[in-house]
Amino acid sequence: MKEAAAAKLHFLLELQHHLGGRIPFERWMQEALYHAEFGYYTASIREFGRQGDFTTWPLLNEGLARAIANWALEHRPSGRWNLIEIGAGAGTLAVSVMKAIGWWNRPRYRIVEISPRLRRAQQDRLGSSAVWHDSVLEALAASAGKALIFSNELVDAFPCRIFAKHSGSWRELSLGIEGGRVSELWRDPKSLPGSSAFSHSWPDGQRIEVRECYQAWLQEWLPGWESGCLLTIDYGDVCPDLYFRRPGGTLRAYAHHQRLEGREVYAGFGLRDITADVNFSDLQMPSAFSNTEFTTLAAFISKHARTQLKGRSAELLLRPGGAGDAFKVLVQKR
Repeated sequence: MKEAAAAKLHFLLELQHHLGGRIPFERWMQEALYHAEFGYYTASIREFGRQGDFTTWPLLNEGLARAIANWALEHRPSGRWNLIEIGAGAGTLAVSVMKAIGWWNRPRYRIVEISPRLRRAQQDRLGSSAVWHDSVLEALAASAGKALIFSNELVDAFPCRIFAKHSGSWRELSLGIEGGRVSELWRDPKSLPGSSAFSHSWPDGQRIEVRECYQAWLQEWLPGWESGCLLTIDYGDVCPDLYFRRPGGTLRAYAHHQRLEGREVYAGFGLRDITADVNFSDLQMPSAFSNTEFTTLAAFISKHARTQLKGRSAELLLRPGGAGDAFKVLVQKR
């Protein structure tokens, strides 16, 4: 353990030196989540559920799988069709979705997964019933450019840039390491990324998160997608509602089901999930899509599952102010 901690600290100090004495938060988050040797998703993630760091809705309620399956059947093209899941976790949702779709209507199920650990877990559960790809572009090429695409809690895993209002101007967060301690360093950004969050009048001190790299990732594979629908499920909201009574922003981390905020997010490099709520206003900005549906997860499941939801997890999902309201669903057509 001490050797691993020393190796991580050495890596961060070398990175800090290479970047001129400070590490932009977006880069810090990228390395903490996806570094080949130290990253949370690539090397450290535990199983989902009670023994892991967090539990996702596919593990709690199969109504989501039924709703996704019925949504896909409503939008599928005639003939053999392709369904692409991006970031399939442990494969639990994929199993339930294929079961809900049924044998006769079954598509070619494709999974895009970059985490070696999660891919192994998915392959153990799914066997030969799915095909794995390293990128969305690769999956689309195998689908002749025509596919339905969906993700559950994917966008929140993209690194973000963090900005705060200081004396009427925006400053950007970087992190610095000295004596083994992490400190926040703020500087004037060279330019501001495109985001709806900057169009609102915020008081001094307000922090916001911008996922510029998600938009760049989207542009990488859009040219390979000719037609279909994109279903995005994640926690968040439109702006400015996203930051209502949240002057410190939405950044947080999870470890062993504990929610960590503030400076605790920077500790345990590579050992915890770092995330922030999704700005769905930004997701609706690209002109390449037509936005056809935006609703809460509870409303989406109630509409598409076509069956009465029961049990404790259903109560938690459907109660006002619960996860069913916190999670949003966006459907976009290409």
